[in-house]
Amino acid sequence: MQLPPTPHIVLTAVLLAAGAAMGGIFQWIGTPLPFMLGSLFASALAVAFAQQRFPQDYAYPMKFRMLFVGVIGAMIGAGLTPDVAALLPRMLVSVPAILVFVLAAHGVNYLVLRRVGGYDRPTAYYAGSPGGLFESILFGEQAGADLRLLTLMQFLRIITVLTIIPVAMSIWEGHPVGSAAGLDFGTGETALVWVPVVLGLSLAGVWIGLRLKLPAGQLMGPLLLVGALSMSGLVEIAAPGWLVAVAQVVLGTGLGVRFTGMTLAMFVTGAGLSLLSVSAMTAIGILLALLVHQAGGLPVDVLVISFAPGGVVEMSLIALSLAANPAFVTLHHLIRILFTVGEMSIVRGKGWF
Repeated sequence: MQLPPTPHIVLTAVLLAAGAAMGGIFQWIGTPLPFMLGSLFASALAVAFAQQRFPQDYAYPMKFRMLFVGVIGAMIGAGLTPDVAALLPRMLVSVPAILVFVLAAHGVNYLVLRRVGGYDRPTAYYAGSPGGLFESILFGEQAGADLRLLTLMQFLRIITVLTIIPVAMSIWEGHPVGSAAGLDFGTGETALVWVPVVLGLSLAGVWIGLRLKLPAGQLMGPLLLVGALSMSGLVEIAAPGWLVAVAQVVLGTGLGVRFTGMTLAMFVTGAGLSLLSVSAMTAIGILLALLVHQAGGLPVDVLVISFAPGGVVEMSLIALSLAANPAFVTLHHLIRILFTVGEMSIVRGKGWF
């Protein structure tokens, strides 16, 4: 495998170090998901003020990122227990609600981007999808959408949700969520022994997930692999919390550098539209969460995270930090993405946008 040029490696290392430092500051302040949000903020600032100093054709190492997505998947898989399996029959109520959420959220987003943002029809439709980031970009490109605006809005959706939901959950829980110091994944020598095991299982799971072409394969492969081992009773992972903090830095930095090439005006306008869109989707999600809670008795906090229109990995991290049935939450988000991609495929096939 050919390594990236040395300047690219050095810049990546600097961005990660800055992200870790900012994460430490955010943790000291007491913000939710400090290492994710801190690293995202640090790399976004670097892009905003020093983008011209980046090496030409710089690209964040996605295979490196993929490994740590696998780490998150492995840690979620470790939470698959018979208790989680016992919740599956109750999804008969929540899964139909996800379909309602997808249709309602997409409709509201389209109206916001079309009427308030003034986007053309294809851009408003594909930029407003409540999931399926890469699929929406692919379909939007084929439909003639403005890819700059589409990409910006899709990443802002994830980032805005990632900012709003932890803050809301922190208020709900009465303490900051997502602090790596608060994650209980074991400490000491026993936990350190598990680090190479987790990394090895993550690599194996990523390979399996991509080989089988699973949805979100880099997350689902490790999740299913470790989940099967955990359900069998053969493995009980006790990796240290700092490993999840490292994963947050890697993922947050990768999100922040996505703003390369964006103008300030595009970002400010997009941020306002994203805040309006995400607020509307969150309100829809909370309403459905309350209805499903009344009908099926599932915990409200788990349902709110399950209906939040963020990325699978990022929402799984929030669930992981709350010990809020992360495998259960992840399954809901995968269903949301499948419903969204299915809806876009039908619309694309009909030629409506």
